[in-house]
Amino acid sequence: MSNQPMKFDETMKQQTRKRPLLEIDKPTTMMCTVVAVDHTTLCYRVCALCERTLSENPTTACKYCNFTNSFNPTASGSKRLFRVLMSIATDTKVFVVIMFDRAARVLFGCSADEFFDFAKIHPYAAMAAGRALEGEMLTVTLTRPKNGNAQHLRVASVVPLSSGFQPAIETLRELYREKGAS
Repeated sequence: MSNQPMKFDETMKQQTRKRPLLEIDKPTTMMCTVVAVDHTTLCYRVCALCERTLSENPTTACKYCNFTNSFNPTASGSKRLFRVLMSIATDTKVFVVIMFDRAARVLFGCSADEFFDFAKIHPYAAMAAGRALEGEMLTVTLTRPKNGNAQHLRVASVVPLSSGFQPAIETLRELYREKGAS
């Protein structure tokens, strides 16, 4: 290595390197726009006691809770939690993120069970909810997944930026109320 000073071009290259989207183990907060929402699987079933994932078969009970609660003959129930896959755009990049129950409740305005029951009555509700959320400006906090096999960044928190933001369930109730009235 020589004692000569670095050339201006080399110095500029070092200074203008893009920094990674997420620093290692540090949450990153940014403004973004919802580009698209995957409406095919918005929620999943979990055990109501331990929140372990269950199959979509409604007769399937939690093996863990049924085993540990052998003295209690009532089987543990189930509930649904949100798992929303969505594309978001920042000022420089478009990428896919995953939003779980706590953050998704902010955008949907209800529990996953309530949304699932609404969608049983209105079959296109999931698609309409995705369309209602498209274009929304948000402030999101993204974190790296804790699971090494996970592919997408996780939305840890979300705050809608529009003062007139309306959760998806309210928009859908208005939409289907109007359709039912005509």
